Amino acid sequence: MRYMMLIYTKEGDRDKMSPEEAQQIRDRHNAVMNESRERGMLVAVNGLSRTHTAITVRLEAGKILTTDGPFAETKEQLAGYYVLDCENLEEAIQWAARIPTSCGGALGSIEIRELVEFPHVPESMLKPHRVPATSAAS
Repeated sequence: MRYMMLIYTKEGDRDKMSPEEAQQIRDRHNAVMNESRERGMLVAVNGLSRTHTAITVRLEAGKILTTDGPFAETKEQLAGYYVLDCENLEEAIQWAARIPTSCGGALGSIEIRELVEFPHVPESMLKPHRVPATSAAS
């Protein structure tokens, strides 16, 4: 089974972080990426653009409504995700309006976030190479 690990953090001012702190964070991410890849568990890893760039899409009475920023009612839970390669934000909004959001009978919302590519992560690290359980223990 595959799991998406969503990273939630307080968005502070990145410019106030010392180079040493930033490197420590990168090193910790690299350690997780390297180990999960070695175990054949790494499928994909991407950061998300800052929350102020998000768009939330709702469909009400057949009309597309958008809200700047992330916004979800407290009764809503994250149920899954799509990654679509769209030409622009408008196309992404149109596709988001087509994605079903009623898991338990109530309508939900789709939050659109642009993926941030990590240029220092080689493509080969992102391809799954599952190691059999018997080999991993050796």
